[in-house]
Amino acid sequence: MSLEAATENRLTVAISSRALFDLGESHTLFEREGLDAYRAFQMARENELLAPGIAFPLVEKLLRINRLSADTPRIEVILLSRNSSDTGLRIFNSIEHYGLEIVRAAFTNGAPTWPYVHPFGAQLFLSANHEDVRSALEAGIAAATILPSKAPDWHSEQLRIAFDGDAVIFSDESERISQEQGLQAFHDNEIEHAGKPLPGGPFRAFLDQLHRIQSAFPFGQSPIRTALVTARSAPAHKRVILTLREWGVRIDEALFLGGRDKGPFLKTFGADIFFDDSARNADLAREHVATGHVPHGVSNP
Repeated sequence: MSLEAATENRLTVAISSRALFDLGESHTLFEREGLDAYRAFQMARENELLAPGIAFPLVEKLLRINRLSADTPRIEVILLSRNSSDTGLRIFNSIEHYGLEIVRAAFTNGAPTWPYVHPFGAQLFLSANHEDVRSALEAGIAAATILPSKAPDWHSEQLRIAFDGDAVIFSDESERISQEQGLQAFHDNEIEHAGKPLPGGPFRAFLDQLHRIQSAFPFGQSPIRTALVTARSAPAHKRVILTLREWGVRIDEALFLGGRDKGPFLKTFGADIFFDDSARNADLAREHVATGHVPHGVSNP
């Protein structure tokens, strides 16, 4: 297999150091006292382990999938950090301690990290830096801002990923009608165009790649389980179902909540991460599960 083909057959996730590890104390120091104080703090503690951050369980489960089968599309996690290589040594020491198979990284010494997502071939970028995430989305990369979140009360061996629909998996064209013309106009539009597939949103390619990995395992034995958790309800559900069927993409669970708070449902599903474009929905969800806000579409002017 050529290098290009091997890269295409790989799910690559780029993640910032603040999403992977708990760097809250040192980041607060940086904001309060500046770069020199931050650098001295990290170098003095470079042999002290960092505690896992919000996205650590997600990364751990992603990398564990590589050990299940040699025939599965490979998964790689890339570290992107605004640290310098000096201050980043503590981060790599912690990666080594936890046994995370992360070998590629970019340390930008304060510069934006998102431009390196494309050269690394990543299909997903997770960061605590809102501006990096916005820039990545504008460049056509699936990206989300990792919010301070609560871990679910129970843990599954499966990697469980939940998505909102409009402006995340799908484009925001239907959501735009809802916000600009009202709910009835939205339902009328979805009924009229029920047989017309929705355009893809920023997370379409990432969902496709997850589906490829799931398809490498016998039905019911996949290490990944996905859920669509949407405010849509009947009759607007039909277009979603037919769109996913047209794409040939598998979603394990679909929850059409008709505007109900998504948090309790995500907790029941046991999501390792949930992606939503609505800041309000993301804020409610993060009280229950790890959450990534996707600042994309009409809800994020």
